[in-house]
Amino acid sequence: MTGNSVLDLNGVHLSLGHGAGRTHILKGIDLKINTGESVGLVGPSGSGKSTLLMVMAGLEQADKGTVKATGQELGQMSEDELARFRGQNVGIIFQSFHLVPNMTALENVAVPLELSGDPKAFERAKEELKAVGLGHRLNHYPTQLSGGEQQRVAVARALVTNPGILIADEPTGNLDETTSEQIIELMFAAQARTNTTLILVTHDPSLADRCQRKIRVHSGTIDEETVPVREARAQ
Repeated sequence: MTGNSVLDLNGVHLSLGHGAGRTHILKGIDLKINTGESVGLVGPSGSGKSTLLMVMAGLEQADKGTVKATGQELGQMSEDELARFRGQNVGIIFQSFHLVPNMTALENVAVPLELSGDPKAFERAKEELKAVGLGHRLNHYPTQLSGGEQQRVAVARALVTNPGILIADEPTGNLDETTSEQIIELMFAAQARTNTTLILVTHDPSLADRCQRKIRVHSGTIDEETVPVREARAQ
């Protein structure tokens, strides 16, 4: 792949847990991801895919090695600095939505903007909800929304800050096939529109094949990198 690197991981190791239960999850990961690229992380459960995502987002810090995102070394940042970095650069979509239950859809999407002091937080949140097809559900609470609608809110919240990096951990794992396809289209349309770098973990082969690059993770190492046939033909 050519282009400017937005994520650069070198010799990354990470163990989680304590004492006898401490487990070596990531084992010497080397990986570069370019600006505007879409990357699918695949592999068996427990292989380290989601942990690798969390390291890229600065939600977990490597024990050894370096993680650079947008040219900044995450391992040298304090928790407050990491929080600011994520607020300015990273949008995250989780499998289980993670919406605040006592906030409306509009309030949920406005949260990251409010935290950054944006005076137009609610105006921008409203526009982002309209963009994901929920302009008519602004004042509904998560319990009043279907699973697909909740994930649309989560997508809008991840995109509202115009992040350079969009991370998605099994974004369609709790959705039916039709709703999954709608969410997938939303994510790829947003990525194409904004040139956001999209990195997603998935067990869905067809979703991984939509990405420009597919990376297989196995036992905490990168086992294989492939370019889907469609992308290979375009190069």
